[in-house]
Amino acid sequence: MIISSLLDTDLYKFSMMQVVLHHYPAAQVEYKFKCRNPGVDLVPYIEEIRAEIEALCSLRFSAEELDYLRSWRFIKSDFIDFLALFHLNTKYVSIEPAAQANGEIEIRIVGPWLHTILFEVPLLAIVNQVYFRNTQPALSLADGRRRLRDKIVMLRDTRGYEACRIADYGTRRRFSRDWQQEVVTTLRDELGDQLTGTSNVWLAWKLGLRPLGTLAHEYLQAHQALGPRLRDSQVAALETWAREYRGDLGIALSDVYGLNAFLRDFDMYFCKLFDGTRHDSGDPFDWGERVLAHYRANRVDPTSKVLVFSDGLDIPKVMQLYAHFRGRCQLAFGVGTNLTNDVGPSPLNIVMKMIRCNGQPVAKLSDSPGKNMCEDEAYVTYLRQVFDIPLVIA
Repeated sequence: MIISSLLDTDLYKFSMMQVVLHHYPAAQVEYKFKCRNPGVDLVPYIEEIRAEIEALCSLRFSAEELDYLRSWRFIKSDFIDFLALFHLNTKYVSIEPAAQANGEIEIRIVGPWLHTILFEVPLLAIVNQVYFRNTQPALSLADGRRRLRDKIVMLRDTRGYEACRIADYGTRRRFSRDWQQEVVTTLRDELGDQLTGTSNVWLAWKLGLRPLGTLAHEYLQAHQALGPRLRDSQVAALETWAREYRGDLGIALSDVYGLNAFLRDFDMYFCKLFDGTRHDSGDPFDWGERVLAHYRANRVDPTSKVLVFSDGLDIPKVMQLYAHFRGRCQLAFGVGTNLTNDVGPSPLNIVMKMIRCNGQPVAKLSDSPGKNMCEDEAYVTYLRQVFDIPLVIA
């Protein structure tokens, strides 16, 4: 059984789920799986994946797990009461070979947002681990441990980087659950304060670390169907978040419509209200410079704000970004696949994206075109027009 606890997911799933419970309990959504690696045949593992999902759906939150969630200051008591009754249901998930018969599989999650939001992260972790335990059954982790040690030494022992800190963001694409636990435990023991925490709630609980995360792309995408009008959907999403958390979890995500559209909506009110912003697509150096300039233009001291970098980072890139921006703002770095799936074989680049909400198409149009995902090209064209997003060829 790959997933043995419903806490084995990322923090932002719980923070978004609480907002859904309080503001959008009737919303209906659809998610779609995509493997971006060409030539990967996942079809032989469909039954194994189904069995793991059935096991996932048998889980319930234990009293100890609920007590841990209750200890967070931003979690409300009625949400804990809901989670005490909650379980995932296989009826919302379908897994079939793709119609193209090219080795791809089609996984869709369709149902109430409140009852499906917790599927994404454990499902992706299941696909990863099923794939690697079948294709690399006798893989030695010695090379992975050597690579991890080199990364730790580079960050910990390079002069001038003592205050450079990282977090683990690697649950979705980990090589295995046990390997992620070993990686995060080693980072905790070897890096000390240079490890700020992990996005994985179960590991944070078990290892005494800080759980990290705020919101994901799906939250802003859903507001394309939930907001007052499409042009105001990003503003509506940020305002609803602020009403729910009243200053907690104050990191805004900037790349659902690209940085230009984000900065148009992220006015002086939001600049002062939110603690910072997170980068997840496009050139990180350009993004950081533009965000810092935006703070200054809105009479906000950039040194009081956090820039969170989380797009495909490795330790050398973390250190480059730290050297470039240190002293000019507060910095945070989330490292994912390069920590939890750097053991030799090429990792899978898999995602599960929301594509519909309340029967309407929704889309992400980031500053990295390869990350975009939508089944309705006419809607994408309309979205570009509404947010004045130019077409960029990947």
